[in-house]
Amino acid sequence: MTFASIVFMGSIWTFEMKMLLTETAAVQTILNSFLSGIILLVSIVVSINSIVLSHDITSIGAQEKRIESMIEFRRDIGGLTGNDAAPKDPDSFLKVMATVIKERAHSLEGASEDLEDDIGDEFTEDITTYVDSVAATAEELEIAVQQVHGGDLYALWLGLETDYGPLMNSTHNMTSTYRSQLNDDKIEEFTDLMEMFEMFATGREYFKTLYYGKEISELSRTLLVFSLPSIIVTIWAILAIDAGLLPDVGVFGLSPLLLFVALTFTVALVPFIILTSYMLRVATVSSRASTSGPFRLRS
Repeated sequence: MTFASIVFMGSIWTFEMKMLLTETAAVQTILNSFLSGIILLVSIVVSINSIVLSHDITSIGAQEKRIESMIEFRRDIGGLTGNDAAPKDPDSFLKVMATVIKERAHSLEGASEDLEDDIGDEFTEDITTYVDSVAATAEELEIAVQQVHGGDLYALWLGLETDYGPLMNSTHNMTSTYRSQLNDDKIEEFTDLMEMFEMFATGREYFKTLYYGKEISELSRTLLVFSLPSIIVTIWAILAIDAGLLPDVGVFGLSPLLLFVALTFTVALVPFIILTSYMLRVATVSSRASTSGPFRLRS
């Protein structure tokens, strides 16, 4: 895109671009700025990656506690779902949670049968609205997960799209309002459903953390791979301009100097383009996560 844009502008405004490019001192200054920026960028990203890695470089006691917490969480999911093989990836996790939440919600449909008529009618209306809301949310998530074929990021995005905060608030309001009229079994069913929402929230946040770590690691590796060629090409271009060793062969009638500068600028911008693409993905996930849940920031 950068190469095509520079070539296009050079083809449209030939005279103006020629005047700009012949100012070799200005071109060298820009390339020097690119070179300094690339080196600084690599240093910053490597430092950030070191901070992330420091979370994994801990004592054996801390590692043991972390592993035990993960195993306990998976065991809790297996206990609530009645399935010993707890999910390990975002896709299967969302499928299991959507199915179980929908089943738990439908189990509350007959909760008003043992209540008095005046209370029962009001409760029936409230519980119907509540069950329909929970079941509809779970069913939408279940259908969406079945149609996803884009990897963990798309599955994670579906989890972030599911706003469980209002469902938790509705569950709390139902139990607070009708606690004195409900028997222990029905209260326990509401409690179990609330636990499912908490499990969903915890799993979603954990997978989001894993995604952040994966993205930062891939960013560091990709940036290191592409930064070295960018640095070499930028240094070579600066020295070539200073020595006057510019190419004199054009392609398709385009100026050799235009092609040289366009290619050099494109290569120099590669690390910044890589950083931008990764940061946009991470920022999008972070922004979406802040708009759902029991606590949120107003836009």
